Amino acid sequence: MHVALLSVDWLIALLWVVSTLQALRNLPRIPDLLDARFGLPREKSETPEISVIVPAKNEEEAVEAALRTLLAVEGLTIEIVAVNDRSTDATGAIMDRVAAEATAAGRLMRVVHIEALPEGWMGKTHAMACAARQASGRWLLFTDADIFYTPDSLLRAVNFAEGRVAKEHEADHLVVFPTLILKSFGERMMIAVFQGIAALSSRFWKIPDPKAKESIGVGAFNMVRADVYRAMGGFEALRLEVLEDLRFGVEVKRQGYRQRVAFGKGMVRVRWAVGLAGMVRNITKNFFAVFRFTVWITVLACAGMTAFCVGPFAAASLGHALVWPAVTVLLMLFLLYRYYRRYTGIATWYCVTFPIGLCVMVYSILRSMVVTLSRGGVQWRGTFYPLAELKKHAGPVR
Repeated sequence: MHVALLSVDWLIALLWVVSTLQALRNLPRIPDLLDARFGLPREKSETPEISVIVPAKNEEEAVEAALRTLLAVEGLTIEIVAVNDRSTDATGAIMDRVAAEATAAGRLMRVVHIEALPEGWMGKTHAMACAARQASGRWLLFTDADIFYTPDSLLRAVNFAEGRVAKEHEADHLVVFPTLILKSFGERMMIAVFQGIAALSSRFWKIPDPKAKESIGVGAFNMVRADVYRAMGGFEALRLEVLEDLRFGVEVKRQGYRQRVAFGKGMVRVRWAVGLAGMVRNITKNFFAVFRFTVWITVLACAGMTAFCVGPFAAASLGHALVWPAVTVLLMLFLLYRYYRRYTGIATWYCVTFPIGLCVMVYSILRSMVVTLSRGGVQWRGTFYPLAELKKHAGPVR
């Protein structure tokens, strides 16, 4: 039995080696917007070059600070379309006050107040669709109400996407990886797990290849040409999509538009979750949707992650020979964490917490499935969406 287990362990370790070396070889091909060339000044336009769409529901704690970072953006003309989506706290009042101050200072900002959600819509997709209809920029940036920007962030993004530095960068849709604000051990451990899983499952450097299946969408920073957005049917085509950011990225690629992804440490920042409990809550909230609300796919994915990411470490206690595949996997994780540290700031030694974090992730995904099935749907920002309706409208996210 140990011989068979040893063979399986070494096969898993070999897959880790191949995936890690492939990632370390190709990740440096992804552009970094902090390159000085992308910060070159440009002539400012009298009309908005980019419309930033900020949907928010009950975001009174973060929305003012986030909007003020956008109002501090320099180097190009932007307009901000903030959407108060049925908030029951002070979000709408804060938006109105910030907009009045912005207008008095000669900045372009408007607020859209939504009082009711039409049937057949998710709240966020409806809010973004309403704002996009009023936007006048030639670029649309869909973001969230808790995202913080540096003053040169949008200048660098637009310079990149318009191919001002290199024609091969020219894009119809650009995603900038956000920098996560991490303040606790649990947050760092879990985000480091995402890094490790990405090495096995995602080839981000393939995203620009029109022949590759890889695509990307990130709610913190989805920037798209306005004419492309409208030609795709906008968010009207994704009315009941829980993971609208991922699906939007899939549709961009599927419809043959140019998609690009870039690093830019510190340019776009967000506190995705507060503490380990916050991480569990966020995964519980929407990760069943990643697997398109399908039980067997979710269970199979969790079993596969456990086998590949925890199996070698669990088997190491059964015999001396079984220690070496685990050491090999740990070495690959060390190399990955050392590379990603330049973007995340997560210490390399967190590689030793990977099996623990992976178990927490699997638990959270299974919890997401159980909670959704027991409720018969998803409770999303005060509105209940039946599972049957969500499954009917669920498309691919990969």
